Amino acid sequence: MIDDAALLARAEALVSAYAASSRRIATAESCTGGLVAGLLTAVPGSSAVLERGFVTYSNEAKTDLVGVPTDLIAAHGAVSEPVARAMAEGALGRSRADAAVSITGIAGPGGGSSNKPVGLVHFALAATGGPTRHIERRFGDLGRAATRRLSVEQALALLEGAF
Repeated sequence: MIDDAALLARAEALVSAYAASSRRIATAESCTGGLVAGLLTAVPGSSAVLERGFVTYSNEAKTDLVGVPTDLIAAHGAVSEPVARAMAEGALGRSRADAAVSITGIAGPGGGSSNKPVGLVHFALAATGGPTRHIERRFGDLGRAATRRLSVEQALALLEGAF
């Protein structure tokens, strides 16, 4: 869990806003391993908002839990825009949420390449009644903890702007 007062305050505001509009959230997290869902559940009353969280760390989990096609992963790699979009759309479709955020990236210290360096993270947000949005961030090789924290921040920003 991330122990950060600023992130917790954002999570509290997000939970309050979603609760006030009777909207629910789902997460599909790879490199963050459930940190977004964990942060949201640190907020009292979040059970009215967080519908479910999928930790899809392996390619098999991406396929089994949120329906990412194996051929999509084979063609683009797990850390890619198409997979991030499919994760968000799959989480939305396999939940009762109104918005689903996905995160897939390379937190490091290893695992990067010249095309997909450490610190590359893809995000997507799927919401009822709107197009799926994608954001790519190249945080750089800041260390695993920093990349994961920045990824949580970006996921919150997507959820904050969902409606």
